[in-house]
Amino acid sequence: MKQIALIVILCYCCIACKSKKVYENPHVVIETSFGDIELELFDKKAPKTASAFLAYVDSGFYDNSNFYRVLNITNQPSDAPKTELIQGGLWKTNNAKARSLKGTPHESTQQTGILHKTGVISMARNEPGSATTEFFICMADEPGLDHGGANMTDKLGFAAFGRIVKGMDVAKTIYKESDVNQQFKTPIIIFKIVRL
Repeated sequence: MKQIALIVILCYCCIACKSKKVYENPHVVIETSFGDIELELFDKKAPKTASAFLAYVDSGFYDNSNFYRVLNITNQPSDAPKTELIQGGLWKTNNAKARSLKGTPHESTQQTGILHKTGVISMARNEPGSATTEFFICMADEPGLDHGGANMTDKLGFAAFGRIVKGMDVAKTIYKESDVNQQFKTPIIIFKIVRL
């Protein structure tokens, strides 16, 4: 009887080991009230940005945070370069924590080669090196957010560090939610972000 039990346990262990995927780059899942978004992070190309984001994930900072901002074609000034994105983080749920963190050194697209294409995740910022917990996902190709692009007066762009590999449909559904002055009327809950 003990031998049968041991065989069963070994079989479960083998199945568990085989089912765990091994990724070349880190993967995380953003668990939202609209469904899951899986991201691949380019930690070799953007090591400072990816490692900062992963540190926030591992610390549980994104637990009960949200997507709170959307930029779409209709909610931006007509004379400004247009951008399509959804933005999330702690800004609305734990502003004090977001403000207390030290900024991450800026890794521009010129350094990393990671361009702001559809589905790319990038860090929001004011000045270069001020990015912390706030991030955005591009809903279209956004060359204006790259180094030299038209969307920032300093022309240094934003620090892209990964891309959606599963759940773009969830991101699109979030993007279509109604907003007032670029803020979602009802912020979309991020239950947590976890590593795979």
